[in-house]
Amino acid sequence: QVQLVESGGGSVQAGGSLLLSCAASGYAYSLYYIKYMGWFRQAPGKEREAVAAIDSGGRMTYADFVKGRFTISQDTAKNTLYLQMNSLKPEDTAMYYCAATTSPTGTPLRGPYNYWGQGTQVTVSA
Repeated sequence: QVQLVESGGGSVQAGGSLLLSCAASGYAYSLYYIKYMGWFRQAPGKEREAVAAIDSGGRMTYADFVKGRFTISQDTAKNTLYLQMNSLKPEDTAMYYCAATTSPTGTPLRGPYNYWGQGTQVTVSA
Protein backbone atom coordinates (compact mmCIF):
# COMPACT_ATOMS: atom_id res chain seq x y z
CA GLN A 1 0.00 0.00 0.00
CA VAL A 2 1.06 3.57 -0.72
CA GLN A 3 -0.28 6.61 1.10
CA LEU A 4 -0.16 10.02 -0.55
CA VAL A 5 -0.63 13.32 1.27
CA GLU A 6 -0.77 16.60 -0.62
CA SER A 7 -0.02 20.05 0.75
CA GLY A 8 0.67 23.55 -0.49
CA GLY A 9 -2.66 24.55 -1.93
CA GLY A 10 -4.17 27.95 -1.26
CA SER A 11 -5.59 31.10 -2.74
CA VAL A 12 -3.57 33.37 -5.01
CA GLN A 13 -4.21 36.10 -7.52
CA ALA A 14 -3.82 35.54 -11.23
CA GLY A 15 -0.18 35.58 -12.22
CA GLY A 16 0.91 34.21 -8.87
CA SER A 17 2.67 30.99 -7.97
CA LEU A 18 2.15 27.99 -5.71
CA LEU A 19 4.25 24.93 -4.91
CA LEU A 20 2.31 21.74 -4.27
CA SER A 21 3.94 18.83 -2.47
CA CYS A 22 2.95 15.20 -2.19
CA ALA A 23 4.53 12.99 0.42
CA ALA A 24 4.45 9.27 -0.34
CA SER A 25 4.71 6.67 2.37
CA GLY A 26 4.17 2.97 2.75
CA TYR A 27 6.03 -0.27 2.53
CA ALA A 28 9.41 0.11 0.85
CA TYR A 29 8.38 -2.79 -1.38
CA SER A 30 5.38 -0.82 -2.66
CA LEU A 31 7.29 2.44 -3.13
CA TYR A 32 9.98 0.62 -5.10
CA TYR A 33 7.47 -0.50 -7.71
CA ILE A 34 5.94 2.92 -8.39
CA LYS A 35 6.15 3.45 -12.13
CA TYR A 36 4.66 6.93 -12.49
CA MET A 37 3.56 9.68 -10.18
CA GLY A 38 1.33 12.43 -11.39
CA TRP A 39 -0.77 15.45 -10.61
CA PHE A 40 -4.41 15.63 -11.60
CA ARG A 41 -7.06 18.26 -11.03
CA GLN A 42 -10.80 18.52 -10.94
CA ALA A 43 -12.81 21.71 -11.05
CA PRO A 44 -16.44 21.84 -9.89
CA GLY A 45 -18.73 20.41 -12.53
CA LYS A 46 -15.85 19.17 -14.66
CA GLU A 47 -14.14 15.85 -15.16
CA ARG A 48 -10.81 15.12 -13.60
CA GLU A 49 -7.91 15.88 -15.92
CA ALA A 50 -4.25 15.04 -15.93
CA VAL A 51 -1.84 17.90 -15.34
CA ALA A 52 1.65 16.37 -15.32
CA ALA A 53 3.42 13.11 -14.62
CA ILE A 54 6.93 11.87 -14.00
CA ASP A 55 8.27 8.37 -14.29
CA SER A 56 10.77 6.53 -12.15
CA GLY A 57 13.55 7.64 -14.50
CA GLY A 58 12.64 11.30 -14.16
CA ARG A 59 11.00 11.75 -17.54
CA MET A 60 8.26 14.38 -17.39
CA THR A 61 5.03 14.66 -19.33
CA TYR A 62 2.71 17.67 -19.30
CA ALA A 63 -0.78 18.48 -20.42
CA ASP A 64 -0.72 21.09 -23.15
CA PHE A 65 -2.57 23.64 -21.04
CA VAL A 66 0.24 23.82 -18.43
CA LYS A 67 3.33 23.60 -20.60
CA GLY A 68 5.70 26.42 -19.83
CA ARG A 69 3.87 27.32 -16.61
CA PHE A 70 4.01 24.23 -14.38
CA THR A 71 6.98 22.04 -13.50
CA ILE A 72 6.77 18.58 -11.98
CA SER A 73 9.70 17.22 -10.01
CA GLN A 74 10.49 14.61 -7.40
CA ASP A 75 12.88 14.08 -4.55
CA THR A 76 13.31 10.33 -4.45
CA ALA A 77 15.28 10.47 -1.20
CA LYS A 78 12.31 12.12 0.50
CA ASN A 79 9.64 10.20 -1.47
CA THR A 80 8.10 13.56 -2.32
CA LEU A 81 6.53 14.80 -5.52
CA TYR A 82 6.25 18.51 -6.33
CA LEU A 83 4.32 20.70 -8.71
CA GLN A 84 5.61 24.23 -9.15
CA MET A 85 2.82 26.32 -10.61
CA ASN A 86 3.65 29.72 -12.07
CA SER A 87 1.62 32.27 -14.03
CA LEU A 88 -1.55 30.89 -12.50
CA LYS A 89 -4.86 31.65 -14.19
CA PRO A 90 -8.40 31.63 -12.78
CA GLU A 91 -9.10 28.55 -14.91
CA ASP A 92 -6.44 26.69 -12.91
CA THR A 93 -8.80 26.77 -9.94
CA ALA A 94 -9.47 23.16 -8.93
CA MET A 95 -8.80 20.45 -6.39
CA TYR A 96 -5.37 19.05 -7.18
CA TYR A 97 -4.66 15.39 -6.55
CA CYS A 98 -1.44 13.46 -6.37
CA ALA A 99 -1.47 9.93 -7.73
CA ALA A 100 0.88 7.01 -8.12
CA THR A 101 0.78 3.80 -10.05
CA THR A 102 2.51 0.46 -9.81
CA SER A 103 0.75 -0.81 -12.91
CA PRO A 104 3.16 -2.20 -15.51
CA THR A 105 0.94 -0.90 -18.31
CA GLY A 106 -0.54 2.45 -19.23
CA THR A 107 0.82 5.89 -20.00
CA PRO A 108 1.94 8.76 -17.76
CA LEU A 109 -1.10 10.99 -18.21
CA ARG A 110 -3.77 8.37 -18.83
CA GLY A 111 -2.72 5.91 -16.17
CA PRO A 112 -4.17 3.75 -14.78
CA TYR A 113 -3.29 5.08 -11.35
CA ASN A 114 -4.03 2.92 -8.35
CA TYR A 115 -3.13 5.24 -5.45
CA TRP A 116 -4.61 8.68 -4.84
CA GLY A 117 -4.26 11.42 -2.27
CA GLN A 118 -7.11 13.38 -0.72
CA GLY A 119 -6.38 16.53 -2.69
CA THR A 120 -5.43 20.11 -2.00
CA GLN A 121 -7.50 23.09 -3.14
CA VAL A 122 -6.04 25.72 -5.43
CA THR A 123 -8.05 28.90 -5.98
CA VAL A 124 -6.90 31.60 -8.39
CA SER A 125 -8.71 34.91 -8.40
CA ALA A 126 -8.77 37.35 -11.29
